[in-house]
Amino acid sequence: MQLPFSEEQFLSVFASYNDDTVIVIAALWVLTAAALVALAMRRRGSTIVSLMLVIHWAWAGAIYHLTYFADINPAARAFGALFLVQAVLFLWNGRLEYRWGRKPRHVVSILFCTYALLYPVLVLASGFHWPRMPSFGVPCSTTILTVGLLFAVEPGRHRWLSAIPLGWAIVGGSAAVLLGVTPDFMLLAGAGMLLLNIVAPRVLMARAA
Repeated sequence: MQLPFSEEQFLSVFASYNDDTVIVIAALWVLTAAALVALAMRRRGSTIVSLMLVIHWAWAGAIYHLTYFADINPAARAFGALFLVQAVLFLWNGRLEYRWGRKPRHVVSILFCTYALLYPVLVLASGFHWPRMPSFGVPCSTTILTVGLLFAVEPGRHRWLSAIPLGWAIVGGSAAVLLGVTPDFMLLAGAGMLLLNIVAPRVLMARAA
């Protein structure tokens, strides 16, 4: 598969994004952590989670894709539009209930959400260096986080919300192979989990032993 940009261009985009928006990246990480803590403590977690997802998808679409990535990849305009659509979908479904418990699907949810928070550290550990590296608030970390949170929703409801995250999990997961971003292999795992959630949403419903 031939990419329309080089690895050097790819990393230069991240360098510009990280340098220009580092304060917002940090604030978004704190907001995300706070939303997940609220979810874990069951204190109005769903409201904060819904807001956080809207911000993530709007930010990744409008800022990363349309403002930065579009400079080296014409397809980023379409990607950005889809990310903005996903933000609107989460806004429209702002009353979704996100819950964590002891069911296997909730374990999957916590695993993916924790991985998303650790994503910048995992990228650093894989050999990249700041600021020329994927960080937080970018499409891949956003999608990993979303996979996790979709498993915190009652199965069988709003499965169509998985369509765009599934598409990016496949597209973005290719970076793990083509660009050596090994933490993005989690996107490919996420694509498989989303397919399971769409086709057989109640497979992971049973309580853990």
